[in-house]
Amino acid sequence: MPTPHDTPLDSIKDIGQPIEERDNLRGILWMLVSVVVASIMTIAVRLVSLEMGSTQVVLYRSVIAIVMVGAAVIIASPLRRKLSFTKPYQHLIRGALVAVATHFGFYTIATIPLATATVLFFTAPIFATLLALFIHGETIGMRRILAIVAGFIGALVVLRPGFGDPNLGMLTAIGSSLCFASALTMSRNLAQADGPLSTYFSSIVITTLLTIPIVGTDLTVPQLSISWIAIILVAITSMVRGIADIEAYRHAEAGILAPVAYLRLVFIGISAYLMFGERPDWQTLLGAVIIIGSTLYIAQREAALKKKAKALSVRQGLPL
Repeated sequence: MPTPHDTPLDSIKDIGQPIEERDNLRGILWMLVSVVVASIMTIAVRLVSLEMGSTQVVLYRSVIAIVMVGAAVIIASPLRRKLSFTKPYQHLIRGALVAVATHFGFYTIATIPLATATVLFFTAPIFATLLALFIHGETIGMRRILAIVAGFIGALVVLRPGFGDPNLGMLTAIGSSLCFASALTMSRNLAQADGPLSTYFSSIVITTLLTIPIVGTDLTVPQLSISWIAIILVAITSMVRGIADIEAYRHAEAGILAPVAYLRLVFIGISAYLMFGERPDWQTLLGAVIIIGSTLYIAQREAALKKKAKALSVRQGLPL
């Protein structure tokens, strides 16, 4: 995935097989892969940010991703046939949202404690659920509305507005989550029309084109070997995570995968403590409990409603 976020529920609810054909164990294993590589990506972004600005990290990451995907497309003719851009304006809008989300996300990782950043990134599924109400005209019940409200309260606990100086890194974390949720809400139609490869490729190309003017002539060539390793890790892990997320939600239900996804906070918290001496404060921990609890409820509620709708269709003899 382009950014350090979890995949919002709305973006993956149409991916998958009928419930009876699903393999939840396989989905959980794929989600564990996603959690591990996403954690590595976050640590790698922080490491390379010690030598250069976050905008340059975004540019290096996007260029490397273009080279890797481009090479794969050139070598494998079946991949070339999968490239299609029938909705160019939607690709442009989604790509711009991904670019902004990536810049905000990488800046957040570079400037605030990693555990705090990760907790705030978990607001993306809450934004996605809310956006589905307006973009796709979906209806949500009072219980999910209360879960959304609780999630935003959890974010406020972490942000603690009015107490101390405002932290730009926290605000960009929320902005990144909102932009990423918006982009992934658009992914449903684009992926169905042009396929996931085209959707991903257009996002990294547009991110690169929008980042080049921002970086300008200030591009820094990393002098440390660890920085080059970190940059390559960022590019590879982001691509692997994208595949892992798709496979996880293709095989298992969102309600089952959501608890596994939150292991990322554990991995990143431990890594941040060991590598950077960071310790999450009590506001971050309390906010994490509230945000994770609300998103877990949304995931479980979504799964329950889908099962109920499926059972009703079976009883009425309607096509699934």
